[in-house]
Amino acid sequence: MSDSHTTSETEPESDDEYTSLAIEGELPLKAVGIENLKEANPKHMPPHRYIHPWFARRPTPAARLAILGSVMEEGTSADELLSLMQIGPDGLEENISEYVQERKTTEGQRDGTLGEWYGYPRPFTQSPTEDELADLHTSLRETWDGELPTVLDATAGGGVIPFESIRYDLPTIANELNPVPKVMLEYAPEVGSLEDELYQWRDQIQKKASEEIDDLYPTKRDGREVLASACTYHIQCESCAGTVPLVPKWWLHKRSASEGVAIKPHYENGDVSYECVELTENSNIDFDPSDGPVSRSDVECPHCGVITEYEETRELLKKGKFEYQIYGVKYDDPRGGSGYRAGEEIDQQALKKAEERIESDFDLLTFLPEKVEVSSRITDPATYGMEEWRDVFSPRQLVSHYEYCQAFHEVADEIREQHDEKTAEALLTILTIAASKMVDRNSRLSSWDTGKGYPNPIFVGSNFSFCRIFCDNNLAADTMGYKDLSRKVIDSYEELAEMTAGRNAAEVYCGDAANLTDQVGTDEVQAAVVDPPYYDSIMYAQLSDVFYTLQKAYLDEIHPSLYASELTNKDDEAVANVSRFEGLEEEKSKKELAKDDYESKMSSIFSELYDVIEPGGVLTIMFTHKETDAWDTLSTSLIESGFTITATHPITSEMPVRAGKRETQ
Repeated sequence: MSDSHTTSETEPESDDEYTSLAIEGELPLKAVGIENLKEANPKHMPPHRYIHPWFARRPTPAARLAILGSVMEEGTSADELLSLMQIGPDGLEENISEYVQERKTTEGQRDGTLGEWYGYPRPFTQSPTEDELADLHTSLRETWDGELPTVLDATAGGGVIPFESIRYDLPTIANELNPVPKVMLEYAPEVGSLEDELYQWRDQIQKKASEEIDDLYPTKRDGREVLASACTYHIQCESCAGTVPLVPKWWLHKRSASEGVAIKPHYENGDVSYECVELTENSNIDFDPSDGPVSRSDVECPHCGVITEYEETRELLKKGKFEYQIYGVKYDDPRGGSGYRAGEEIDQQALKKAEERIESDFDLLTFLPEKVEVSSRITDPATYGMEEWRDVFSPRQLVSHYEYCQAFHEVADEIREQHDEKTAEALLTILTIAASKMVDRNSRLSSWDTGKGYPNPIFVGSNFSFCRIFCDNNLAADTMGYKDLSRKVIDSYEELAEMTAGRNAAEVYCGDAANLTDQVGTDEVQAAVVDPPYYDSIMYAQLSDVFYTLQKAYLDEIHPSLYASELTNKDDEAVANVSRFEGLEEEKSKKELAKDDYESKMSSIFSELYDVIEPGGVLTIMFTHKETDAWDTLSTSLIESGFTITATHPITSEMPVRAGKRETQ
């Protein structure tokens, strides 16, 4: 990954007046790269990674290095930087980088946790002390004419860079085209802990909504609770009219190559029924769960053997010529833990009940009606008949999401009555994030994880891949449902609030980074640290629609300006999206037009940054794209905007770059 920086304090009349910053000198890149990798441990990641799904988040150490390097003078030692970044054990004041590298080299010998081996906790868990902040601020005021430098992230994404700036108690401004980082950048430092209040209102929402959907998740045995269902599609063979399940493999929970829980289909007289089986070395069951009707996207009828090709299957799905089928169920039983059973008629009746509820309720018929606007670049759900965002949910899923939204609105007025405006706004927004996360594992785009035996999130990759097997979570269940997901959100928020206790909130704007001067002003920022969109690697706005549409149903009255548009803003998004140029008759190819569009938008953003950064300020860019075209386009945009690239630094998982701001005519 990489960063680029721009610098000036006052408009320099000559290079002699140009103040060099730490980012232009030698940086402890190896030690920071090691910390970046340590942070990626999935067992314990920063709370901002759990608060809401996002598509690219920078590691804390890299963000801290970019921020501190952009505001501290050149000559700042590696030990001073690492110490401020909370890297290194207490009492070690010299050769911290060498110590970290030695620990990494011998890490295979460790006995215990990473923290015990390295002798200090991971940096994201630690904020600088008050004494460290006081010394840092004194030094920064000497560098920046008596004032603390303002740090701006114009393309804030998930908000990691401005959040770390807040932890150093620096004046911070964040802008993002989509309404993502407000909770961690504004509410966490300004409103603070809301744990008791969040759980109080969460429980009321849970009680109201669960009563409305409880009958949609029936059990065969009293005391059991359905947690999640493995679902597929039944189509009709055009040759024999037999029922064909679109299942590639029959595993529910695969513990090894040949052991685990699977669903065994039984085909008879054109119909199919299901049996749950436990496969072990000694089970002697003549059944291969890897042998499903779907192979390489084509489907073989289990009754007559006729092949339905992929294009034909997709057309049947698009025209709605299928039935939803629950073929496997994960349940919880207080008397015997969790287990699995086959889908049966009782489950199909529940699906039918959900369909009837939708057909008889006008509000449900008009819930999430926004059109799906997704390019083929990331797989268009409309190709499979999901033309509105409501269509990415099965009937039971749609009813469930609707009932939680209704319950939210029923308690919203009470929340406003009992809390001041800012606190009420924070509570309602955080509770919506919990609801938004429910979409992640409860849609037709959420696959089933056979290795773990429960639902995957939507974005296993940065696309909307069609799932022949999808998961249906029981949102009313204590485990894996709304209570579980909201607990993770609330716990994450509380960690964020604790990390920023006593710090000043960021100024948060939601808009086009190419139009910042109206909000920020001219020459008002000393350091811009940005992690811009990566050329054509991620279509952020298109992917975000799946969350945006549900959030809008919750928050359009609470944040009317943030959810004023029907869908996310794709026109102003700086990505190289070839689908924008389909059907145009131009001499250039779609790829060339997309590149030109990206370059133009990035140039506009950098030109705006050039205006908002004061003379003598700095721009640092973190950029991870591996394609040469992306780097060339980014560099061209920087230079055309008036910046001079003065330093680049490669680092594991991230890289800092410095572009110096010079007087231009």
